[in-house]
Amino acid sequence: MTGYVDSPAGPGPGTRGTARHAVPGTPGIDTPDPRGRTGLDRQGRDLDGNDRVRVVDVEVLACDWSVLRRTTFDYRHGDGHVSRERRETYDRGDGATILLYDPDRRTVLLTRQFRLPAYVNGHPDGMLLEAAAGLLDGDDPPAAIRREAAEETGRVVHDVEHLFDAFMSPGSVTERLSFFAAPYDACAPGVDTAGVAAEGEDIAVVELPFAEALDLVRTGALADAKTVMLLQWAALDGPFGPPAVSPRSAR
Repeated sequence: MTGYVDSPAGPGPGTRGTARHAVPGTPGIDTPDPRGRTGLDRQGRDLDGNDRVRVVDVEVLACDWSVLRRTTFDYRHGDGHVSRERRETYDRGDGATILLYDPDRRTVLLTRQFRLPAYVNGHPDGMLLEAAAGLLDGDDPPAAIRREAAEETGRVVHDVEHLFDAFMSPGSVTERLSFFAAPYDACAPGVDTAGVAAEGEDIAVVELPFAEALDLVRTGALADAKTVMLLQWAALDGPFGPPAVSPRSAR
């Protein structure tokens, strides 16, 4: 927990409450956190794109691999009244995901790995079937997803198609996910397991007929949001979509 002290002077003229200032020597604020970052309490303070929102204070509640912040802001509602709001945001960085597909064999290449958050929230065993994905970690999205595809599936892809970007849980998580697709070579050497051992990854590589993957969505056996979105894109506007609506029919 980050240490803070209250200042009776408050956060500024015409505001309610008290400003909160980090105790000197607080990791992530004025000394490096485990990832070498400082100034994490500055995120969002200078935003000016919405004149109905005025950020009053930003507190860092935790910072290890990701950053948990609590932001206090004044919000002007549609009827004109202003309320003081507090929201917690979880910042793990932005990421990318990709659907690997074989249009001739009508298959997709997915992964299966253990996900603790799903396990503690009711998933039977926490082993989720997913499209390859990962954090950008300083790379641009195309470079990051080529890296993640190789690490998680053992397949090297070069020409990746950017589909769209989406905020996956905008009520609390800052992450913006970039969605990609690319064909994979079924004749290239494959692997049964992949992942970066040093990061604790133990990933099974799963090739499925596209129709079977869609059936798993319908039954709930495939319950990962990004993968559902990619499979729906593939069925509606992608390599397995009806020729009349798929842009690939004109290529």
